[in-house]
Amino acid sequence: MNDIARRAGVTKGAVSFALNNRPGVSEPTRRRILAIAEELGWQPNSAARALSDGRAGAFGLVIDRPARTLGLEPFFMQLISGIQSELIADATPLVFTMAEDQEAEIALYRSWWARRRVDGVFLVDLQEDDARVPVLEELGMPAVVFGAPAGSGRLPAVWSDDAAAVTTVVRYLAGLGHRRLARVGGPGRLLHTAIRGAAFDAAVGELGLTGRTVEADYSGEGGAAATRELLGAPERPTAIVYDNDVMAVSGLTTAQSLGLRVPADVSVVAWDDSALCELVHPPLTALSRDIAAHGAQAARRLREAAGGGAVADLEDPVPRLTVRGSVSAPRP
Repeated sequence: MNDIARRAGVTKGAVSFALNNRPGVSEPTRRRILAIAEELGWQPNSAARALSDGRAGAFGLVIDRPARTLGLEPFFMQLISGIQSELIADATPLVFTMAEDQEAEIALYRSWWARRRVDGVFLVDLQEDDARVPVLEELGMPAVVFGAPAGSGRLPAVWSDDAAAVTTVVRYLAGLGHRRLARVGGPGRLLHTAIRGAAFDAAVGELGLTGRTVEADYSGEGGAAATRELLGAPERPTAIVYDNDVMAVSGLTTAQSLGLRVPADVSVVAWDDSALCELVHPPLTALSRDIAAHGAQAARRLREAAGGGAVADLEDPVPRLTVRGSVSAPRP
């Protein structure tokens, strides 16, 4: 500011007014100060700005998942790209890190908020009776939840109807003639896993089908192990629905390695369509949604919340079923 003031022949106060777009200087003086600032390569100091107005100018995202699983799952890469596509509009950084468990994640939120490292956070992998929600409410820390409003407390949620999507898949498979279905779910502690599981059980019960769910961890290894367990049963399922694309791809290759044909012997459906689903043979039928747009919607709401605005929940469209070669009517 001293350098700019000397070059412009004005006071430091005038420089502050111009750089912060506040009244107190004439428009020609403002333009001259901004031109000199650009010429000198001036950038705002985030620590100083946080001291002056309490804003960090950044948002945070903490993920409590094993690094090996996260690195393979396209969902989070698409979600983060959507968040970044919105934040880049005003060059807001995303502070991204991983936590060992939920307790460590909560400690990080408390530290970030006490030091004003971020202006708000994105909350992912909502759990039943999630301990993070009341902490963020108590701190008054702006946050947007990716997940069902039923578990987000007073925090705004960006979500899609997982129960409706599961019902769509079960009804489609039943319409093809499948009577024995199975589902390879994600970790049972996650709220969306419980929602999908309850919807699966309700749908197969309503249609008079038999259904079984095996819990896995979203990894390829977990998907393979669950698939071997299901296909090794005396009355093996004729169709399996997987809670993510990585497990579905692994399930497909596992079925084939056991000498089964997909879809003639077993049909395969993936949740969260991605490029992986189209690169295998046969290509996977999948529940498709615009995950990047999902992330961008949340970023817009977090910016509004951090600015003091009242932010409501937002429901995205229900994922649609994209039918490919991994599903057919069961063999007689």
